[in-house]
Amino acid sequence: MTILLSIFVPAHRTKLLVAAAILTVAIAVADWATKPFISLGFLYLFPIFVAGGFLSRPKIVATALVCAVLQELFSHLPESEAFIRLGFSSIGFIGTGLLVAELVRSRRSALQHVEELQTEAKLRLDVERELQVLVESSPAAIITIDATGTILLANQAAQRLLSPDLAALNGQKISSYLPSLQTVIEGHPSRSFRTAMHCKGQRSTGEPFLAGVWFSTYIMLSGARLAAVVVDLSEDFRDREELSLDYLLKNSRILVGAVAHELGNLCGAALVVHKNLSRFEELQDNEDFRALKTLIQSLERIAALGGPHPADAAVPVDLTSVLDELRVLIDDVFRDSGIEIEWRISTDLPLLHADRYGLIQVFLNLARNSRRAMELTPVRKLSIWTEAEDRTVVTRIADTGTGVSSPDELFRPFQPGAKSTGLGLYVSRAIMRSFGGELLYEPLSQGCCFAVVAPSVSTERGSANE
Repeated sequence: MTILLSIFVPAHRTKLLVAAAILTVAIAVADWATKPFISLGFLYLFPIFVAGGFLSRPKIVATALVCAVLQELFSHLPESEAFIRLGFSSIGFIGTGLLVAELVRSRRSALQHVEELQTEAKLRLDVERELQVLVESSPAAIITIDATGTILLANQAAQRLLSPDLAALNGQKISSYLPSLQTVIEGHPSRSFRTAMHCKGQRSTGEPFLAGVWFSTYIMLSGARLAAVVVDLSEDFRDREELSLDYLLKNSRILVGAVAHELGNLCGAALVVHKNLSRFEELQDNEDFRALKTLIQSLERIAALGGPHPADAAVPVDLTSVLDELRVLIDDVFRDSGIEIEWRISTDLPLLHADRYGLIQVFLNLARNSRRAMELTPVRKLSIWTEAEDRTVVTRIADTGTGVSSPDELFRPFQPGAKSTGLGLYVSRAIMRSFGGELLYEPLSQGCCFAVVAPSVSTERGSANE
């Protein structure tokens, strides 16, 4: 039956239907020629069998009825039973045609299903191969572990990160390398996690490192699973700490300079007073008066330690990328405070000759000051825009806050009556001046505006050539 059904393919439809029609005519002619000696009506089953594989149900019924009528026309049996024979023949022919049609449709459906399964299996295999290549070629370590903390899969990057001595990771406990993941999978096997964490890791050689881990958990028939992407953050951590130390020293130097400046002013005033008092002869032999002079001179020497320092090294900086980082730092905080930020950043700005992280500190300090100034104002809006002016690039930060009551006292540390030490603007201006820039206050009718002026790279080159 399977071999017979294999002939019913769409490509053969026209040929087989023509053959069925010819066969029907041939059977009718042969049946007419042999009348009344023999009836060949049973042969109509063959064209019905062929036509049933391609025709619709109504057409199969019509074809079967035609064949039943032809059989009865050329039959030599008594006419009194013609309608009974016609009915039974019709039922037989129709049943045969419909049976063949259902068999063919079932086979076609099965073949189509098999083809779909083969296509899906091929696509699944291609996807698995692509995922395998992606996992193996990933620069980040990728591992999967089961509910007991046993490593099931580890790519080459994981092998290099966790086991540089080439000991196979598969089958080992993750607790030997990343104990925190062991705690997650064993302590919360039924919970679903989609998160990241920083934790301590240890290589097979015993060397510790700072690990950044992005992991998720999922459930399989055999139990809970955990998939994790692991990277070594040790170098980034060292760089960040070194950078923090550099800026701590730099800001400390600026603060010491501010203190030394104020101390120098006090020493100068004290020396004037001491000189005036020295005119009185009765104080010349006074031990306390001579000790006071020694104390003032010692303070002068201490103040001299906070003298000017060499300018910090600056490099070409893309201001647009710096402001993009600032946007990431302040957008969410300002939005939560109900403050609107308007950004008007030019796209054709020249590179700056500046300190990138110093610029971010200055912008961040000004933005925080504006946020505090707008806490109680009905209109809260911060505007940040850039302009290229006379071989410099100016970034202005304006707010709708309470404004500045004493502009002349700005940029001065340790201001009398100030709510804080007043070091923020002082340090920000010192940072700008360290690479040839400037921080300026521009008065507004409402709120305040600060202009951050930085030299462009072309300006620095022109100065060098001169």
